[in-house]
Amino acid sequence: MTITFDDFQKVDIRVGCITRAEPFPEARKPAYKLWIDFGPEIGEKRSSAQITTHYRCQDLVGRQVLAVVNFPPRQIGKVMSEVLTLGVPDATGEVVLIAPEQDVPLGGRLF
Repeated sequence: MTITFDDFQKVDIRVGCITRAEPFPEARKPAYKLWIDFGPEIGEKRSSAQITTHYRCQDLVGRQVLAVVNFPPRQIGKVMSEVLTLGVPDATGEVVLIAPEQDVPLGGRLF
């Protein structure tokens, strides 16, 4: 499917910093509950992420990630996921997070 550049600009992808990560045992597939700070304009949002293969909760705190911040919230089990944390599958299909190569200001928009 082809989209226009205007369509792409509608997707609001921002950088945030994970402030808290907890196991999400109620999820159907192994996942973590994440709290991500996107800076003063957007604030802290919650997300559910199936990233348990490559990451431990304690190693996620302080890590910058990219997320879509303008999708409607989605109920995932007992968690209301407010943003979609972005990643790509490795060779076995397990998610690897997408992040800036170096620290950047929170809330910075991908364009």
